[in-house]
Amino acid sequence: MEQQALSPERIDALINPLRAHFDSGATRPFEARRKALLALRAALRKHEEALLEAMHSDMRKPRFEAYLSDIGLVHVEITYALRHLREWMSVEHVPTPLAIQLASSTVHHEPLGVALIVAPWNYPVLLLLSPLVGAIAAGNCVAVKPSNEAPRTAAVVEQLITEALAPEHVRVVQGPGGEVVPPLIARQRFDHIFFTGSQAVGAKIMALAAPHLTPVTLELGGKSPAIVDREASIDMAARRIAWSKYFNAGQTCIATDHALVHHAVMDEFLAAFVKHVQRFFGDDPQRSPHFARLVNDKRFATVTGYLGHGTIALGGQHDAADRYIAPTVLTQVPLESPPMREEIFGPVLPILPWSEPEEVIAITRRNPWPLAAYIFSNDRKAQRYFQERIPFGGGCINHTMIQFGAPDLPFGGVGTSGMGRYHGRRSFERFSNVKGIAKGSTWLDHRLQFPPYTSLKEKILRWVLR
Repeated sequence: MEQQALSPERIDALINPLRAHFDSGATRPFEARRKALLALRAALRKHEEALLEAMHSDMRKPRFEAYLSDIGLVHVEITYALRHLREWMSVEHVPTPLAIQLASSTVHHEPLGVALIVAPWNYPVLLLLSPLVGAIAAGNCVAVKPSNEAPRTAAVVEQLITEALAPEHVRVVQGPGGEVVPPLIARQRFDHIFFTGSQAVGAKIMALAAPHLTPVTLELGGKSPAIVDREASIDMAARRIAWSKYFNAGQTCIATDHALVHHAVMDEFLAAFVKHVQRFFGDDPQRSPHFARLVNDKRFATVTGYLGHGTIALGGQHDAADRYIAPTVLTQVPLESPPMREEIFGPVLPILPWSEPEEVIAITRRNPWPLAAYIFSNDRKAQRYFQERIPFGGGCINHTMIQFGAPDLPFGGVGTSGMGRYHGRRSFERFSNVKGIAKGSTWLDHRLQFPPYTSLKEKILRWVLR
């Protein structure tokens, strides 16, 4: 694992070979990209068991959740990219307006160069390898920085990448993000930086990138609401919201952060919610093999701090030695309290009642631009109202989190929840220079655009541009 001090010389030794390899043109051909993606897929399959064990060791992540959310979705991205790569790389012919005839217009997707991908700890495989798939498909060389908060997984990821890809193509850089990333960005001008993590660190990444004018993609987070209308299928809504909230012990950027439930169905919703949590994890979730743990003591302390801000309607038990917090529901939570002002990122769900749709809008505007929103209603008018009135990155109607698994759907935030979209073709485009080329004819030159400018030329110009 690369954990040596990042002196300027060390940084150059890591990154300069990537630049030289990209400049050689070796990553541009279709077959080179395809070969790299196939090698990555084979290595992912080879190391599946090691990754599953490492994620369980790092944060007690259940095997099923780890495969579904970390490994399986990367396979989906690789397969999708392999299926469409030739199409994405092909020259796109677009219409040419009359004003610039005789000419032809084409769009070309060219690799950016050397990219930096900085991944978080909560989905340490998915959120590193998924953007890497797009960067490789687009023909780039890449430096990847796994999270040191999931150290065993980071070690396996490095082994996987090192076996699959040449070090001059993709290089793994290990170490604490606060110590490694700033000198990397300060020393080298990357052609793109892709960061997934908190809003606070995202702002620092953007500031670090600014002196070089390096473009950034920021996949951040926010307070993502689930809105339950009185016309919703209440039992189904309770089951799906509980699943999203306690998946990975709530440590998911698109998890339901809080639920806003119509007062007329609040009692029914709470009863159904408790029932489904007990079915998921039994009477003692701490003994359940299906419930993860908080990643570190700092996160445990933060999330347990939310328990005193409201009435505990479910759960509340916690064990610092095990970094365990039970699946918890809070009611009567003040809007000014920390659990309604900060992204919770843990298994604590505030549930608030509402009577009029405007109340929902007012609550969400206190924490604007959520990464996701989930609207539960069988009333299409209500669905449309909340979808249009709440600015959010993406989400679901009558479900939760499944938007992340569709490669044809763009994924990303808005406002403080992030900038830039990826998944599927958009990952390819995220790491591409989309170059427009207009090719003029050489056998006819109408000379209208050249001086001297006459009244007749102006009349023709006005007609053409009308």
